Amino acid sequence: MNVILLDNVENLGHIGDLVKVKPGYGRNFLIPQGKAALATPENIKAIEVRRAELEKAAAEEVAIAEARAKVINGMELVIAANVGSEGKLFGSVGPIDIADAFSKVQVEVERSEIRMPDGPIHEVGDFPVGVHLHSDVNAEITVHIVPAE
Repeated sequence: MNVILLDNVENLGHIGDLVKVKPGYGRNFLIPQGKAALATPENIKAIEVRRAELEKAAAEEVAIAEARAKVINGMELVIAANVGSEGKLFGSVGPIDIADAFSKVQVEVERSEIRMPDGPIHEVGDFPVGVHLHSDVNAEITVHIVPAE
């Protein structure tokens, strides 16, 4: 299935690119999310006309994400968790807990933006966590897990 991208899509392409994707990915994700349109001759002409407008909107999104990254980058969050005698947590600290910690300091971060490549945290200590704000913008924070009193 050939589609024209209306937005930058990570690992796929940039605005206005004509790409070939699997039909399910196009029908179920790209087109409903407004990230792509079917590659018909009419749509190709319409996209060429709107290309500058789409690129301007994408640049604004990147600027907003970069502004958020300046606030978030290097931030340190402290999360209190129930801890056993050997420093192991009862349960774990995951993206939901980190998003809650952000909301406590009045910073808006969605849990889907939090990247934990090593999975949830299961012990006390300091851990680096990535925040993926846009396909081109990432930030790094430190999460301090401390025993709850």
